[in-house]
Amino acid sequence: MTEFIFPRSIPLACALALAVLVVVGLILPDWAMFLATMAFSKGMVALGVVCLMRSGLVSFGQGLYYCIGAYASGLMATWIGISDIFLMSLLGIIASGIVAVIFGPLLATYRGIFFAMLTLSLSMILYGTLSKMSVLGGTDGLNVSAPTFLGYHPEGRALGLSLYMFTCAVIVVYGGLVRTLFDSERGLISLAIRDNELRVEYLGTSVRTEIAVTYIVAAIAGGIGGVISGAAIGHVDPEYAYWTTSGEFVFVAILSGYFSIPAVFLGSVVLEIVRSFSNLYFPNTWQMSLGIFLLIVILLFPKGLGSLLSRSKKPEKKQ
Repeated sequence: MTEFIFPRSIPLACALALAVLVVVGLILPDWAMFLATMAFSKGMVALGVVCLMRSGLVSFGQGLYYCIGAYASGLMATWIGISDIFLMSLLGIIASGIVAVIFGPLLATYRGIFFAMLTLSLSMILYGTLSKMSVLGGTDGLNVSAPTFLGYHPEGRALGLSLYMFTCAVIVVYGGLVRTLFDSERGLISLAIRDNELRVEYLGTSVRTEIAVTYIVAAIAGGIGGVISGAAIGHVDPEYAYWTTSGEFVFVAILSGYFSIPAVFLGSVVLEIVRSFSNLYFPNTWQMSLGIFLLIVILLFPKGLGSLLSRSKKPEKKQ
């Protein structure tokens, strides 16, 4: 069993990060607040990709759980009439977790391009299924009613601010838990699997089990991100599971690297800003702008933006 030790520095860092995000949210204009909410929600999904990257795997189908979370919350609000964001998030976690438990052990036996393509195929199967189901809106998707917060029904800017605050709380808490996981025995084993999984097996650890657990953790992050995105936009559709959507999460994961969790959300914010302004000023070539930006980042920071935040001090020279 893995021992989860919660260092004092992590709760303190989480508290400070949440305080800063709350203060920033109070002064942000509406458009920037919406952009930040979407960036943080997608950062949650990208964090799942980063979890798998630590084990040497890349998922090109993270949109599967992004879509599952979005549709689970959307159907809950549309069919049942429950729009509480906490219950919607719980349903997104449960739905994503159940699917991940089913597919995780199977996918954990594959590596490299086979793992990437299998995850992508599962996501595209969901995309094709949802596109053909008229009861779920087909390619048009479903509208999602405005979320409520434990009986509180905000409107206008108060709604955007409430959802932003909720999103900040979620990413800080989940980010702290994932950081604790990374620093634990299981997290260190993930890095060992990336380097040499045969030696990990010799040490008595099941590599397949470790990867399956990591896959489930990544799926839950994707489900929560989908719930928040659906609530922020007010609409869900099969595009959530499309391969280009999953590609965005891989883009953020490469941009941020796997050294720092804050870098994942920073990378997601940077991506949203670059895409928004590129789409505004270069509407026909904004994809090229994103590609050039990614190339520049890879050339300057081959290990991602997180390498800047996690550089260790140089060892002192011996006398």
